[in-house]
Amino acid sequence: MNGSDDRRFGKDKRLLRTAQFDQVFAGKCSAADGILIVYVAENEGLGPRIGLVVSKKVGNAVRRNRWKRRLREAFRIQQSRLPENCDLVVIPRAAVEPPLDRLCRSLVETAKRARKKLRKRGAEG
Repeated sequence: MNGSDDRRFGKDKRLLRTAQFDQVFAGKCSAADGILIVYVAENEGLGPRIGLVVSKKVGNAVRRNRWKRRLREAFRIQQSRLPENCDLVVIPRAAVEPPLDRLCRSLVETAKRARKKLRKRGAEG
């Protein structure tokens, strides 16, 4: 079944370079909940893209890598519900990983709140 091609997670869906992360952080537009902090910035019609920052506060390398896998999976599953044409940098807050459905919900809700802030800021300026 080829209907899942739009849910693939290729390099075009990721932020890979420091400059891309810096651009998102420079916008200083974020939202957070108890699980995630999500920074958001517009991109040039590239669809939603994600970058991950998982610090040592989260745990050892095994835990950090598990967080990254889970966040990538949440993004892959939910990318159609994420704000269009936005770059997201996602930072986990909690050392304890929530279930995948809770992580997906957190990602979508937090990203939408951050996008709303970005739009509001754009309307004011």
